[in-house]
Amino acid sequence: MAAARINMNCSIQSSLSCLLKPSYFFNFKTTQFKNRLYFPQNHFISSKRSLLCTCSSNNNNNNSNFQTGEKVEPFVITTPLYYVNAPPHMGSAYTTIAADAIARFQRLLGKRVIFITGTDEHGEKIATAASACGSSPSEHCDVISQAYKMLWKHLDIAYDKFIRTTDPKHEAIVKEFYSRVFANDDIYRADYEGLYCVNCEEYKDEKELLENKCCPMHLKPCVPRKEDNFFFALSKYQKSLEETLAQNPNFVQPSYRLNEVQSWIKSGLRDFSISRAAVDWGIPVPNDNKQTIYVWFDALLGYISALLEVKEQPDLQSAVSSGWPASLHLIGKDILRFHAVYWPAMLMSAGLSLPKMVFGHGFLTKDGMKMGKSLGNTIEPNELVHKFGSDAVRYFFLREVEFGNDGNYSEDRFINIVNAHLANTIGNLLNRTLGLLKKNCQSTLVVDSTIAAEGEDFKDTVEKLVEKACIHYEKLSLSSACEAVLEISNAGNSYMDKREPWSLFKQGGAASEAAAKGAYSFSVLRQDLVIILEAMRIIAIALSPVTPNLCRRIYAQLGYSEDQFNNLNWSETKWGGLKGGQVMAQPKPVFARIEQMTETENGGEAAKKVVKRKEKKRQVQGVVEA
Repeated sequence: MAAARINMNCSIQSSLSCLLKPSYFFNFKTTQFKNRLYFPQNHFISSKRSLLCTCSSNNNNNNSNFQTGEKVEPFVITTPLYYVNAPPHMGSAYTTIAADAIARFQRLLGKRVIFITGTDEHGEKIATAASACGSSPSEHCDVISQAYKMLWKHLDIAYDKFIRTTDPKHEAIVKEFYSRVFANDDIYRADYEGLYCVNCEEYKDEKELLENKCCPMHLKPCVPRKEDNFFFALSKYQKSLEETLAQNPNFVQPSYRLNEVQSWIKSGLRDFSISRAAVDWGIPVPNDNKQTIYVWFDALLGYISALLEVKEQPDLQSAVSSGWPASLHLIGKDILRFHAVYWPAMLMSAGLSLPKMVFGHGFLTKDGMKMGKSLGNTIEPNELVHKFGSDAVRYFFLREVEFGNDGNYSEDRFINIVNAHLANTIGNLLNRTLGLLKKNCQSTLVVDSTIAAEGEDFKDTVEKLVEKACIHYEKLSLSSACEAVLEISNAGNSYMDKREPWSLFKQGGAASEAAAKGAYSFSVLRQDLVIILEAMRIIAIALSPVTPNLCRRIYAQLGYSEDQFNNLNWSETKWGGLKGGQVMAQPKPVFARIEQMTETENGGEAAKKVVKRKEKKRQVQGVVEA
């Protein structure tokens, strides 16, 4: 039995079609809005050859092609516009960390990147949350939106555009888009009666509900509601959507998410309500200011309105010309239907291009359990960053969670992974190599890294791993990209352990060189240090999308400036960057180990003192080892 019933009033629809022509409200011609579906070729999941070509591209952030004079499309990546009914949570942080890593990688390739994030600030749930806090919806939105901006700052999120759906420019774009769709005869008025989930802010079909008519997402009963609404003719685009997915299987990724979307469409699409009569906090419907536009018909347009420049007048075509279509929508799997079904159909109706890819990632759990406030096991992202630092948080979630799948957080696992990979494998290799260079070479490289690596298999190993990391980044396999970079450091540690340069230095002088019987000379040893430091330089570039601050510190240790780090490009992962005579900085740990904090009878302060003593002892041992 269907959960909703639509009773279309033909006389109302007829009169509206005659009266409410978009030209009545906006001065444009309806003939411009005919469907002209354009689906750009996807460049994410392609052949290995094309990926390698992309990875070797030079850094050229210009917006035009000098050879052809053609305008080069930017790489536009978006996170969802996060709902401000509550402060940001770890799920939102995870999506944004991943988007930031992808954006940073694309910048390394020389792309002109437009990284869009922001907040969705309309709807019944927000008005209710504001009322509960004793504030107005506008004040509530200001506070929560600022909380997102502060969290992104703490997580080193380098976004280009932050759009708020309460921005007047966004409202103008939404109204113009609505009128385009209306002009295409895809909006009509009807009564709607069904079961409504306030948290989802949408009507639910009874067949998707749990016992007691509970929403499967929020586990709360849906309430009966009857309204006079405007509807979008989604069913009209069923065939077009089926053809789009068949012709462009990479449109929805990972592939198992595509299967979900195809299943939804195959089961039959129903028109959906795009207005609310009982919600005041929203954008008024252009042809009926007693109703407001449904939050999803509003928020999705933020991906386009965000493309407007600060001083630019709100115009849909101008916004589209500034970077649409998006290269990648990065979202959680819970909002896949809105982005992979509703949004493409809306764009088709308005005659606009579809995004190139929608990627739906999985959920996060804690200690193997679903997180929830009622369970008291939520992860507060600000607390996590304050406790462990942004690099640790970014690395753990991107390395530990296979992108696209569900992932789990536990503090023990977090500390073990971060210590083993960042502090031990990468940090210690750099620290002990620089320590040896300082003691025996006055922190100065004796030869170019290209010359030092002649005849060494290690150089070939590093080059192959860099190529591997690049391919994984391109395929959005962020965990595998991290693993490939970590393998470079593992190879460097194995190289050092095999050579044991510290043993020769400890013997000291020409006598020790003679004792070595020519098997391992000081000149070769000094070249080995150059080889390892060149590998560290490459790691600093290749891992910078994931751990930007750590990699900035590594690059500074190698004697480079802040500006040099900020202007890096992926082509500089090619072997040969370090030159003879280059002076390294004074060695110091680039990533401090995280120590487990345990409760004691004397309280937290006593525990901290123990940690400090352990840390001090560990650092002294590290100096001796170097």
